[in-house]
Formats: sequence, C-alpha cells, structure tokens
Amino acid sequence: MGDWTDAKTITVPERLHGYPGVAFGGYVAGVLAGRVDRVDAAAVRVDFRRPVPTGTAVSFADAPDGGSALMDGELLLAAAAPAPWEAGELPGMPSWEEASAAAEAYRAAPPEGQVDCFGCGLDRTPGTGLRLHCGQVAGRDLVATAWTPGAELATAAGVLPDELVWGALDCPGNAAGRLLDGRPAGAVTAALTARLLRPVPVLAGAGLVSYSWMRESGGRKYTVGTALATAAGELCAVGEALWVVPRG
Repeated sequence: MGDWTDAKTITVPERLHGYPGVAFGGYVAGVLAGRVDRVDAAAVRVDFRRPVPTGTAVSFADAPDGGSALMDGELLLAAAAPAPWEAGELPGMPSWEEASAAAEAYRAAPPEGQVDCFGCGLDRTPGTGLRLHCGQVAGRDLVATAWTPGAELATAAGVLPDELVWGALDCPGNAAGRLLDGRPAGAVTAALTARLLRPVPVLAGAGLVSYSWMRESGGRKYTVGTALATAAGELCAVGEALWVVPRG
C-alpha cells in the first residue's frame, strides 16, 4: 500500500492479485481514484480496458477533466474520472449476525473458482487479504460477509487505506452475480464507481460488513450495487460495478 498521488509508475506485487498474474481490480481502481481531481463530483468511476499485470511496471498518465489513467506503453489499461452518484436507494444493511451466517455458509460450500484472490480468496489470512467470503443472506436477494481486517492492512492512522476500501466494494459483486444471478466463474470487473463516505477504522475486534445486490442483468453483462459498513451499522462506502463474463 502507499501514497501514489505523485508517482510516475506502479508495480503491483503478485500478492495483490485477483486472478494469477492480474492485479486485483478493486486495488487498482482505488489507486487510480486517489489521483483524480474530484472537484464537486460525488464519486469516481474507473473503467478497465485491459488486465493490469502484476510484477510489471506500468505508468500513470493524466486524463481529461481531472482524470487519471494507467498505461502499458501506448496501451490504455484503466481510466478514472469524476462521476455523479446516481445509484439510487440502498437495500437495508444486513446485521453482523446475518452477514456472519452468510459468510459461514459460503465457506462451508464455496463455489468453484479462484481461492487465492486478495479480495475473496479462501487461502488468505486477515493480514494477507480481505477475505470477502460473501454468501447469500437468508431470505433476501442479497449477498454479504462479516470480516475483520488484520492490523497489517491498516495505515499508520489505524484506518483501511482508500485503495482497500475500493477493494471491499469489488469482490462482493462477483458473489452477487454467481449466487443471485447464476453467473459462472471467471467474470471480471469492467467498471467500478465508488463514493467513500468516511474513514474505515481497523480496530482489534471491530468488524466490517460488505454486501452486494443485483441491479441489472443481460447477455454477458450484469450490474451490481455494493456497500461497506461497520458492524454497528455505520455506512462507510457505496459502489456500483459492471461485471462481464468473458467469451468462451
């Protein structure tokens, strides 16, 4: 983690991957969003054009209207820009108990797929990943997880870095597609819009709840809403993501 505001390049370490060799999308989005001049915009939208590799230096570039881009030579990998927030009303937040039960159900019978993703991998520990194990909330069209980040993930001020807050809004969308819409493994984030509302504390024994729901679905694409809150019910961040199932 780090402050990338004035950096010229970034090399995402392999430990921060989503799929092997591919940087975790939520993290990349958060890094780019931190370089955007938001002015009066309520949120930032990040569009992914190509996979961002791990272990390889890629370059930051300025983009129109105060935006920022990530380039591999002449190839555009991702672009971030100020955006309005128009995601509409959120569903009621699941309780810590509901989110815990959903996470346990996910871990008891996980769907087939990547087990070492920084965001949702079952093989990660609280200090090496977010462990966003989203299962369906009983009786609701909602997926959720209760999780507690390790102290290793916090900043010196004891909060979750913004790029990991973005990460906490990413993987739940995959779970929503798979568990609520019957989507297969292998879907990728095509765009992620987020609005960060307040710092996210990383405190011993203080948990967080990430949750997601379907908005639209058609063809290979689907759109989800996501949110992050404290166990006590304080909303910290909201997001909307477009996911795409690759051909073949």
